[in-house]
Amino acid sequence: MIIMIDEPTIGFIFLLILIALIILRFPISIALITCGIAGTVTLSDWQPVLSQLKTLAFYRFSSFELSIIPLFILMGQFAQKAELSSILFKSFNAWFGHKKGGLAIATIASCAGFGAINGSSIATASSMSQIALPEMRNNNYSNSISTGSLAAGGTLGILIPPSVVLVIYAIIAEQNITYMFAAAFIPGLLAVLGYILTVYIYVRVRPNSATIEEKKNISERLIALKNLIPLFLIFLIVIGGIYSGIFIPTEAASIGTALTFLMALFFKKLNFIKFKDCILQTAKLSGMIFLILLGADIFNSFLGRSMLPQELGEFITSLGLPPIGILILILIIYLILGLFLESLSMVLLTIPIFFPILMSQDFGMSPTETAIWFGVIILIVVELGLITPPFGLNLFVIHSIASDIKISQIFIGVIPFIFSDLIRIVIIIIFPSTSLILVRMIN
Repeated sequence: MIIMIDEPTIGFIFLLILIALIILRFPISIALITCGIAGTVTLSDWQPVLSQLKTLAFYRFSSFELSIIPLFILMGQFAQKAELSSILFKSFNAWFGHKKGGLAIATIASCAGFGAINGSSIATASSMSQIALPEMRNNNYSNSISTGSLAAGGTLGILIPPSVVLVIYAIIAEQNITYMFAAAFIPGLLAVLGYILTVYIYVRVRPNSATIEEKKNISERLIALKNLIPLFLIFLIVIGGIYSGIFIPTEAASIGTALTFLMALFFKKLNFIKFKDCILQTAKLSGMIFLILLGADIFNSFLGRSMLPQELGEFITSLGLPPIGILILILIIYLILGLFLESLSMVLLTIPIFFPILMSQDFGMSPTETAIWFGVIILIVVELGLITPPFGLNLFVIHSIASDIKISQIFIGVIPFIFSDLIRIVIIIIFPSTSLILVRMIN
């Protein structure tokens, strides 16, 4: 007896296989390409796959917009080699260390600054953990507040421009990268303020969780402030140049990379060996991301053939939920997926499915504003997945650096910051202007 399976069901089966492969830590690119090709062959035969592969790679990789990714990655590599994370932490610590929970506040502020240059959550969490964690432990900070602030602070790399994941969302959703950077700026500041407020409340509810350092004199604090000027100028030139229209994001990435390179030379942190390592790491990471994007194109083409997104859209619409109800349902799915998948995987897998559904709803905004607003919300939820137990990637990055700290303590420490993120999501949903005001100003 032959069992006939319709096309949407085949699409759903291969989607589940893909998620399972990613959970099992298969390379994302290989999982996407394998499932995409196997699914297309199952639906038809080899001919569509061969026809697609003939031109797809050239079409994807010749995109001018993609050049921004290796440039921002290289910028982050130079920032790491220049030890900017250490400079940031020492500078902010000089100003906040004498306050209750000041080291944790300095950690979050440093993560924000380093994430703005580096653009990577994992790199930010890893670099800052090596600098800030020993300092906090030496000052008798509890393991929970120390690791919690580092895990949460690390996620700022996704949202605060420039962000690689932000760029990828803009490319997939076919949105203006400049507008996406503008939309993410205020929510990024809200994230920083929310995390600082969380630390403030935490150390007062649990006074023994943090100590107070000796207050630095005014000259030491001014020197610390002076050290921040080059970093501030880089951020101002890159982001300010984009917002003002002086140059496009790709040009801004080029200028930012050059300035960060000069800064690394100025601080005498860069030699030929380190420079070569920066180039090699950039090539590896860029190649990985480009291959993932190629795999996403192959898999998304299969999903389109299977009619799964359309069927899912019709099903969600048939529930009779208002637009805000559909948005909340999608966000719940994201929160569940965030328990198992990392940020890039979620964006690549879900945007082709959920984006058309959201765009068919009326939120009282133009299609462009709806797409940008939805993108910011999604990035916050994706960022939340990085710190959500039991599989939050940032939690294990920190655990790998501080293996003597129980993972349960890291889980406990991050919970207050998760609540901060949930509050921020609610604010942005209720008040879309928080993410759109800068977009409207530069439009």
